Amino acid sequence: MALFQRKTSRLRSAATPAGGSTATAAPPARTAAGIDPETVIRIKHLELRAKVVVEGFISGIHRSPFHGVSVEFTEYRQYTPGDDPRFVDWKLFARSDRFYIKRYEDETNLRCTFVVDFSRSMGYGSLSFDKAEYARTAAATLAYFLVMQRDAVGLMTFDEEVRNYLPARYRPGHLHRVIMALEQEVAGTDTRMSQPLERVAQVVTKRGLIVIISDLLTPLDRLAKDLGYLRSRGHEVVIVRVLDPSETSFDFTTPAMFLDHESGKELYIDPDVAREQYLRRFRQHAADLQTICDDLGIDLIIAHTNQPLDVALFDFLQARMRRGRSVIRRGMKNVAGKGGGR
Repeated sequence: MALFQRKTSRLRSAATPAGGSTATAAPPARTAAGIDPETVIRIKHLELRAKVVVEGFISGIHRSPFHGVSVEFTEYRQYTPGDDPRFVDWKLFARSDRFYIKRYEDETNLRCTFVVDFSRSMGYGSLSFDKAEYARTAAATLAYFLVMQRDAVGLMTFDEEVRNYLPARYRPGHLHRVIMALEQEVAGTDTRMSQPLERVAQVVTKRGLIVIISDLLTPLDRLAKDLGYLRSRGHEVVIVRVLDPSETSFDFTTPAMFLDHESGKELYIDPDVAREQYLRRFRQHAADLQTICDDLGIDLIIAHTNQPLDVALFDFLQARMRRGRSVIRRGMKNVAGKGGGR
């Protein structure tokens, strides 16, 4: 599936956003919906960005837009047939009208591998940063959050082939290595999901969580097969689909030269003529992807690059909660900022 970007004269490095600042930057502005992504991405150091988003999320977790999320509830999982009813928390039932069971320690361990797309189409951005910058920041934020909970994180980056692989670990310095690997620049040509998904299925032998961060501008027939294989190996899968707002609206107004990011071809396009066909194909592709995910029991999160990163983090945690998995644990605040496992 081709993506056409209107050509501009703006040039910037994928690893250094426009207006990049130092670690002494002022705290990011918080909008009514969350922390402004453009402000966050001006922070030059990726690990500091992640820290700012996570700490902002934690401080606002009981305020809008995160009202209704309780640390207490995430230490429980919903009752399912076959569970011993002796372990139902009846006080919690009285408050929630739902059956919950207290988790055991072995239910809270998590090994998470991030699979992050740095193919050429991820270099597109109509804002002051591109999709790749948003994706690496989202991956760093989620990894930082999980390490705070003493969970193991790993990373695989790819374009048309696998570029980096770090197995999931929880040990000093490992988070820093993961974040350094996320500094990879956009390269390659088209988005080829088969090789990284096959590779992650081979190397991640213990059941865990696989988080795929990509624009998924790729044919879906082979993707469905590869995702199905991951699920058959017992892995949970979450997809964070990163999209630029202009990709979903095609809100260009004047004819111009557009660049197909994955073929490298330039085409002269009149947006008024092409818009209807583009949006029809894009929406059909999105609907087909959603159907694949629903059929396989995969959570699909749509993250537009103008969306606050703490909202994306919240969506990730809600997806975990829907699956009855631990997402926030008591005592997390005690490890915030201490750098455990980093």
